[in-house]
Parts: sequence; C-alpha cells; structure tokens
Amino acid sequence: MQNELETLRNYISASNYIVFFGGAGVSTESGIPDFRSVDGLYSQKYKYPPERIVSRSFFMSNTADYYDFHKARLLHIDAKPNAAHIKLAELEKMGKLKAVITQNIDGLHQKAGSVKVLELHGSVYRNFCMECGLNYEVKVISESDGIPYCSCGGVIKPDVVLFEEQLNDDILNESLMHIQKADMLIIGGTSLGVYPAAGLLNYYRGNKLVLINKSETPWDERADLVINNSIGEVLNAAVI
Repeated sequence: MQNELETLRNYISASNYIVFFGGAGVSTESGIPDFRSVDGLYSQKYKYPPERIVSRSFFMSNTADYYDFHKARLLHIDAKPNAAHIKLAELEKMGKLKAVITQNIDGLHQKAGSVKVLELHGSVYRNFCMECGLNYEVKVISESDGIPYCSCGGVIKPDVVLFEEQLNDDILNESLMHIQKADMLIIGGTSLGVYPAAGLLNYYRGNKLVLINKSETPWDERADLVINNSIGEVLNAAVI
C-alpha cells in the first residue's frame, strides 16, 4: 500500500480544492454500524425489515416502532470521531479541503472540527415539530419515553431523510457546485450504491479521483487511484 499512499500524498500536495464524499464506512471505525455490510443493520433481524422502518410511510403509520429503532440503532451520541474525521478536519484547516459531503447523519465530522459539512441525509442532532416547526435538541429524543411530542402536541421528527423523501435541494446544489470546482475528489467509506447521492460524482471534471473503501465499488475503473483499506488508516498515514 506504500505506493498508493505516496501517490495520495502527492495528489494532496498538488491540490488546492479538495472535496471529500463519504458514506457509512467513515463512521464504522467509531463503532457506528453501516447498513449494507455483513454486520450492517440490513443484515440484522428486527420486528420489521430495517429498510422499511427507515421510510416515511413507516414513520407516519408506526411512529412508536420507528422511534424504538431510531433510539436503539441510529442515535450514537457518545460516539467519538476517528482518524478519518480528524484528518479531514486538519485538511480543512490547512485550506486544502473545501467541503465534506456526507451521507451520514451522526455529526462526527462536526465533532472533529470540520466546518463546511454538507449532510445529504440530514442529522439526528436536528429535530423539529411536524405541526409548528419548533426545533428540538437531540436529548429531547434520546430522553423521551416512546414518541417525543412538541409542547403544541405535534410529533417531533428527526431531520433525517427517510426513504420516500426528497433530498434537500439547497444541499444538493451546493454539493454539486463544490464537486464541479474540485481539483481533487476523495470518495471514502461508501459502496456508491445510494442514489441520487452517488450520481453527484458524475459532475467531477478533475483528474485526481481517489476511492478509499474496503470493498470494490462500481466507480473503481473510473478512479485515478483506488485504495482498498480502512479509510481511517489511509488518511492517518497520508495527511501529515
């Protein structure tokens, strides 16, 4: 892997507008399970299939069951940033990394110190009343008994994008802008199987497309550099 790491260091050194696009694999090293791996949430047995639970229709019709899953499996308030989060924050402080585009909802990039974080699928740290729009902190969700209700009586919903819901247009457009301007795009910890998020990569026009993932992805043949290893280990070794 030394040759790949040296190439990655050279790419970083030669770049001034790096964009990072990451998925669940970035946070697995912080103890947060992904969805699609052998040990992921989709492979575990629940009363309902997890892919059904994290849908808008299920949230509306089985709100209590949704919150049982949300609080047990999607809230990881005590999780700490790992080497990948920390090194990306360092790259931003150097002025090289201009944006982190993430499919994760765990807020770990911000905990590590990253400022420009575009959360395609929202965040468990933002919650709002579906009736009056009042915002609530995550502890209102984690400490609630059953369904959390607003003072107005409305149901509080996490600001996460469920299946059957649209991504935020402003976040999508800003992500697209950064990818188009990037002279280096690092993709890490994602199988690139979730759309429309993965479709954003089609707009990259540079010649330093780096894929860091433990398994193969549909984009491997289009990448300028592929490293099949832990993203935390790779970034920790490459960002000095």
